[in-house]
Amino acid sequence: MLTHRSRLLIIGAVLTLALAATLLINTPEATRTVDEVMEDPESLEGRQIAIRGEVLDGSIDNTTSTFILHGENEQIIIDFGDASVSNGLDDNRTVYAEGVLSEKNGKWVFEADIIKTSCPSKYEEATDE
Repeated sequence: MLTHRSRLLIIGAVLTLALAATLLINTPEATRTVDEVMEDPESLEGRQIAIRGEVLDGSIDNTTSTFILHGENEQIIIDFGDASVSNGLDDNRTVYAEGVLSEKNGKWVFEADIIKTSCPSKYEEATDE
């Protein structure tokens, strides 16, 4: 028969192993910029990744559910047809997106599952009325 102390040690070990396994299995990848993704898109193809960039002015097309996200030097097409989109998707907004990168008709397309935009109010100066 196990003593009370032995049972506590076993339970503690099991919980520690479960936590370690959860962290190793679900370790989120770092968010990449558009430029980082486009340096070597083949290595990221088909993988679930997170990307950030700025919406290219005038690129949002609600009929095709696409827009262009750009970085310093590169840009990529974002397909948001199946995505959960936060309020505020607009031109020149900084966007964080999670999804899968794929090549379609010779172009790289990021098929987003989640799109989050930054809150513009935190960047605006307070005005006295």
